[in-house]
Parts: sequence; C-alpha cells; structure tokens
Amino acid sequence: MTAARSHDGPGPLRRAGRATGRALRAPFTGTARGIRRATHAHGAGESGLGKLIELHAVNGAGDVMITVALASTVFFSVPTDEARGRVALYLAITMAPFTLLAPVIGPLLDRLPHGRRAAMAGAMLARALLAITMSGAVATGGLELYPAALGVLVCSKAYGVVRSAVVPRLLPPGFSLVKANSRVTLAGLLATGVAAPIGAGLQTIGSPWPLYGACAIFVAGTFLAFTLPPKVDSAKGERRARLIVPHHEDATPRPAPGKGSTRAGLRRGGKGQKPAKERPPGLRSVGGSVLHGLQANAAHRALSGFLIFFLAFLLREHPLAGQSAAVSLGIVGVAAGVGNACGTAVGSWLRARGPEVIIATVLGLALSVAVLAAVFFSTVLVAALGAVAGFTQALSKLSLDAMIQRDVPEEVRTSAFARSETLLQMAWVVGGGIGIALPLNAVLGMSVAAGILALGAATSVRGLLGAARRGTPHPRVA
Repeated sequence: MTAARSHDGPGPLRRAGRATGRALRAPFTGTARGIRRATHAHGAGESGLGKLIELHAVNGAGDVMITVALASTVFFSVPTDEARGRVALYLAITMAPFTLLAPVIGPLLDRLPHGRRAAMAGAMLARALLAITMSGAVATGGLELYPAALGVLVCSKAYGVVRSAVVPRLLPPGFSLVKANSRVTLAGLLATGVAAPIGAGLQTIGSPWPLYGACAIFVAGTFLAFTLPPKVDSAKGERRARLIVPHHEDATPRPAPGKGSTRAGLRRGGKGQKPAKERPPGLRSVGGSVLHGLQANAAHRALSGFLIFFLAFLLREHPLAGQSAAVSLGIVGVAAGVGNACGTAVGSWLRARGPEVIIATVLGLALSVAVLAAVFFSTVLVAALGAVAGFTQALSKLSLDAMIQRDVPEEVRTSAFARSETLLQMAWVVGGGIGIALPLNAVLGMSVAAGILALGAATSVRGLLGAARRGTPHPRVA
C-alpha cells in the first residue's frame, strides 16, 4: 500500500511540471512554428527558398547589431564636429577601399559558382570573427576598428551579391522572382526591426555586447547556410554576363525561346549554314531596358546613402521643430523603414507586370517629394522624403529584378544579378560620400537629393518609357 502511494504521489507533481514547462515553452515554440509556416508557405519549404528567407533574416539581424555598436562609437559618443571627422575617417578607410573592391566582387564570385553555400557561410563566419575583433576596439574608437569595419562591409556586400544570384535557383513552381525577393527582403526588414532594440539594450550593458550578439547570430548563420539545397551550388548552363553599355540599342525585341532563336537570344544562320559567330554573353542582346532600369536604381541607391549620412548630422545639429535630435532621427528612420516595407509589399502585389513604367513612375514620385522638401523644408516633408525614398527604392529594385528575369537569358541571369547588385552598392557609397562632405544646410541638402534623382531621371526615364511603348516578347513576368 505504501509502495502504491509512493508510486502515485509524484505523478501529479510530474504532470504539473510538464504542464508548466509546456506553458513556458509555448510562446517560443508557437512563434517558431508560425515563422516556419510563413517562410515555407506556397512551396517555399520544398524548393529551399524558405531556408534562404530565414538565412537573410539572420543576416539582417547580425548586420544591425554591428550597426548599433558602430553608431554608438563613431557617431553618438562624441560632439557633432568630432563625429563628422570620425565618420569621414570611417568613409575614407572603409568606403574608399570598398569602392575599389566592389567591382571585383561579382566577377570573383562568378568564378566560384559551385561554392555559393560555402561563400555565404564564409561571409557569415568572417563577420562573426570580425565582430569579436571589433569588440576590443569599439570602446576606444581606435584606428584598428576601421579595417575590421571594412571587412564587415565587404563580407556583407559579398553575401548580398551571392544571395541575389541564388534566388532564381530556389523559385517554387509558379512563383515569380519579384515575389520571392519580396519575401526575402521583408524577412530581413522584420529581423532588423526586432534586432535593433535588442542591440540597443545590449549597448546599455556595455559597448562590446552588441558585437557579442552579432557574433552569435553570424555563427548560427554559418551553419544555416549549409542547410540550403545542393542545387544552389549548381552552375549547369550558366555563363558570365557583362554589364556593358551598347554603342546603339537594338530596338527589335528579342525573339522568345523556341521561335527562331536559341534560348540565349543568339543569332543563327539559315538552313544549311553554319551558325553565326556567337556574341559575347552580356546584356547587349536584350536591349537597353535593364541598363536603364539599373541607372534609375543607382539614383535611388545613391539617394539612400546620401540621406543616411546627411540627415544623421543635420538632424543632430538642427533637430526637427519641437523634437530632440534622437527623436528627429527616430522619426526619419522609422518613416524610411515603413516606406521600404510598404514598397516591398506593393511590389509583390503588383507582380511587376509593367516594370519599366513602375520604375519611371516611382523615380518621378521621389523627385517630386525631394523638390518639395527643398522648397518647403519642414518636419512633415523630411519624414515624407524618408518614407518615399524607402518606398520607391524597394519598388524600383523589385521591378529591376523582374526585368532581369524577363529579358536576360537564363544562362547568364545569375551573373547579371551579381553585377547589378555590385554596381548598386557602389552607387550607395558615392551617395554616402556626398552626404558626409556637404555643409549642414537643409535646403542645400534637399536640393542635392533632388539633383541626384533628376540625374537618374534624365539618363533613364526616356529609355524606360520607350521600351515600354515598344513592348516585349515577354509581357508578363510570371
């Protein structure tokens, strides 16, 4: 009888313990299951796109942790004049070498088509090690911080180039490239929004702690990169693309595959004749739409870099009316983030069926708001410019992706993504350099922002609208 009571006695305690454990785990396991269902929906789990979405979320979280640590050291911890000097030094030591390195990132990664998973894992692991290296220097702001920051920047951009090249290989059946990129981008934005306040909280413990968090995140990303499907490393049928400006644009639409042309759009001779000499693989055979789209996107990216640096110092020295410097920066930052997320969502909804018109329209929208901000500078218009810049950059980039999918032959498409991403990163560097060098005059700054967009419109809008009028053999981006 005693033995029976001894056996029955702990039963309720064990059941209560298990129930308590389930209750404590439920918020975390439920959230994890919800995230997994969202990232793996509509065939993304089977194709491997879901894992890439999760990997990009990890990448965004790690990058924002490092950004928080650098911002506290280079920007917020010193007076404005000294901060401008520090940021200028940061640009000189990191951005200038990166401008020289960026053009070789795409071609270098093209030579490693069978190691894309290893390349992404290497970019993650390198940033984990660099974060630990930076943790010792972040408190003092010593010069050794800057080479490590350059390494982080290069690894981050290399990851972005490889990720752009990988997405087309992981599309589920019936999934458009613009929709896939929308999901990937939204995951990165959401992870950034979650990780930023966590990084700020870690910063209150000590300046190295956000870097410790970044190290842990990137180590997890290193292992996650190798869980991508093996087809990511396949380079079957691929060739390298070269982003070259043609001497004259061929206005004749490229024949669709199977209708008098090869899939690459190469010209062939008549029956019984030898095929004409194959043209070098590049964008020459698809007309100027992609090149004009790239020019417009470069303007958006340059504007982004310019606004980040210029407004950071302008609002610190001259906050928005009735607001502190921190609140002013927060208003513009939140507006830009919300605009970016909305642009990504709208791009997925529109499915980029008229990408040339979309790019030209959003470029005109951004230019109009920049002109208004220059003429009637105010809190509302600065916040509006931040939101519109985020919205139009996201929507324009998704439309460029759609045009590359539609117009660039499959065998050079991944290479074209790598080249375009590298060039857009260079445009961001140029815009950032202008922003740090410019005097802190609000009207002058907004005028320069409008000038950047006007230059992009002058070089791209006419060609984009002309291409839209001529039409394409592939009018729908599926």
